[in-house]
Amino acid sequence: MKITLNNRPVLRDLGDGLALCRSTREDADGLAEFNSRIHSDSGFDKPDEQVGAWVRDLLTLPHPTFHSDDFTIVAEAASGRIVSSLNLISQTWAYDGIPFGVGRPELVGTLPDYRGRGLVRLQFEEVHRWRAGRGELVQGITGIPFYYKLFGYDMALELGGGRTGYEAQLPKLKEGESEPFVIRPAVDADIPFLMEVYAHGCKRRLVTCARDEGNWRYDLGGQSPKNVDRLEYRILSRAGSGEPVGYFTHPWFVWDTGLIANHYELKPGVSWLEATPSVARYLWQEGETRWKQEEKPGTRTAYSFWFGAEHPAYDIFREKLPRLRDPYAWYIRVPDLPKFIRHIAPVLERRIAESAIVGYRGSLQVSFYRSGLRLAFEAGRLSAAEAWQPKPGDGGQAAFPDLSFLQLVFGYRSFEELEQSYADCWYSSDEARLLLDTLFPKKASSVMFVN
Repeated sequence: MKITLNNRPVLRDLGDGLALCRSTREDADGLAEFNSRIHSDSGFDKPDEQVGAWVRDLLTLPHPTFHSDDFTIVAEAASGRIVSSLNLISQTWAYDGIPFGVGRPELVGTLPDYRGRGLVRLQFEEVHRWRAGRGELVQGITGIPFYYKLFGYDMALELGGGRTGYEAQLPKLKEGESEPFVIRPAVDADIPFLMEVYAHGCKRRLVTCARDEGNWRYDLGGQSPKNVDRLEYRILSRAGSGEPVGYFTHPWFVWDTGLIANHYELKPGVSWLEATPSVARYLWQEGETRWKQEEKPGTRTAYSFWFGAEHPAYDIFREKLPRLRDPYAWYIRVPDLPKFIRHIAPVLERRIAESAIVGYRGSLQVSFYRSGLRLAFEAGRLSAAEAWQPKPGDGGQAAFPDLSFLQLVFGYRSFEELEQSYADCWYSSDEARLLLDTLFPKKASSVMFVN
């Protein structure tokens, strides 16, 4: 878990014999060992080789957005021992079709003896500066409850969740009936098809990940076999004609519930009712095979669709997926909220044009108690989105405590849900409530992020 600091630029001398620096390709082994131990579910003494493989891939293999200096490292200056680290994976997401840059911090960890010294905070300050230099409007991170609120993030975007079925619910073929769809591994030649189907599926979601050909090529063949985040892509084709109709993904290993599909889309004009039973049977059968190959204890008894809170397959399998896994949440940080609002203005203006307040004219001051946001509209067009400071006697027309307004912006919670959750969330008039409901309706998201 060591690196060589000789001749390496030091970003900051932290005192106490510690130095903050950026990674190089030569740090792959040290960072892989450090992260495989820090992030091992089995404990520090039992490194997770799958996490280690992910780190090595990021530092040594071509990646569509990540570079070998995108880790921060806090190390002992004398020995080079790594004591804390994290990284920033840049990517592009889309808000109802409007792309925006995102910096995704990941692999955040510190040796137990060095915790409580503010080392993670110092590294977040550093990668937040990188974010600004790259023009990224948003940061998003997945992680343990509460912790990242300490660094200006709030849980504000849907993450994961899904449903599980068991053998008793598995749809069976009738006697003498053959499988109507063939399932095969995706290859590079399938990328145009994958991109087309993925784009169609994104129309159902508010926030998605904008993926170019390089992203797809990396996912199909750019990662090492044991990378913990590697997914296997499967093409669903009609038996006989071989016509591709959709795709789905699953991890390369089984979880405690069997094999899990975590993305599933069909091209326009294809029936979910017709295709979904074949996907379920594949997950069950392939999961059974891999369960035995991986020598898992006990008997595997489930198959899972983990597509978030909403998906057409759930409507098809209402009784066949009885176990629910509630969605978790992304931590989101928006350092310049007015700028982000201006960036997504076309979406907001379209929502007004399609609503009961078409052509709206007026302004709204939204209080966050210690800061605020002013929005103004002329003839249904956003004319201003700017910082606003609440004052005694002028608390605006609506209020959201802390960073809870981000939950509204990113469709994670409705105004009504926030009002029920926070006693200090309020609105002053029907007009203010209607405007906010129109601008920011609750809507499911699914971010197929870049690893």
